[in-house]
Amino acid sequence: MSNAVTSDTGGRFLAILTIIVKRVLYAAIGLGVLYFFWWLGGWLLYNDPATRSFATFGPMSAFDEVPYLIEDGTISRAINASSYRLGMGLLVAILTGVPVGILMGRSRVFKQLSNTPFQFLRMVSPLSWEPIAVIAFPTWDSAIIFLIAMAAVWPVAFATAAGLAKLDPAWFKVSRNLGAKPWHMLTQIILPAIAFDVLTGVRLAVGVAWIVIVPAEFLGVTSGLGYSIQDARENLMYEHLAVLILVIGAIGFVLDGICTALIKRYSWHRQV
Repeated sequence: MSNAVTSDTGGRFLAILTIIVKRVLYAAIGLGVLYFFWWLGGWLLYNDPATRSFATFGPMSAFDEVPYLIEDGTISRAINASSYRLGMGLLVAILTGVPVGILMGRSRVFKQLSNTPFQFLRMVSPLSWEPIAVIAFPTWDSAIIFLIAMAAVWPVAFATAAGLAKLDPAWFKVSRNLGAKPWHMLTQIILPAIAFDVLTGVRLAVGVAWIVIVPAEFLGVTSGLGYSIQDARENLMYEHLAVLILVIGAIGFVLDGICTALIKRYSWHRQV
């Protein structure tokens, strides 16, 4: 019996190890292909006299600059500034989007009244609100947070409403018959049941917000990843520009991975 258990455990361990090795291998191959095209682009720029000044955008020059940008604090300062704006914007979007989404999912009248204006606002580019945000808010930080919130609130709200619409109405009837109060229905039925949809909306919101924050920081501020990219471009420091693009991609990848882990951990749905 013990030999069978040991054999079964060893088989599962080997299967898990095989899956991990395959994922790492595929990721390494994919990154290798991406690196090749990056190197090829830098090589082509260098061999063309008209674009030779852009050749420092290539991988070798960029990787050489990484230690210096870390040592002088350029990367850390940019990350800290952008992370604060991103976090505050997402917090506003979640605190606004989840209640609005619950109202849309629970009230047919509210959904019918709000669907058209919300869809209209959702299709407006968040950056088009920039002139209004500059006038309405006292600081550029507040304006950028508003722009991020405007971009991120819609995925959260509509994902929340879609999750609530899938719930069986019998759950609410049973809970009312058992004497559940509205607060109990919210915390014990609605939120756990729609956790997958809410977190999926948050994941989409993070992606949209991470795209919006960089161009939003091009104007008016003197910190952040967007400002650092603009500064590198204006000073023709293309190797710095390449490093900052790598940093933005790496942070976005990590944020998406965190959201995926939260979806797996705190939802009733199983990710495939």
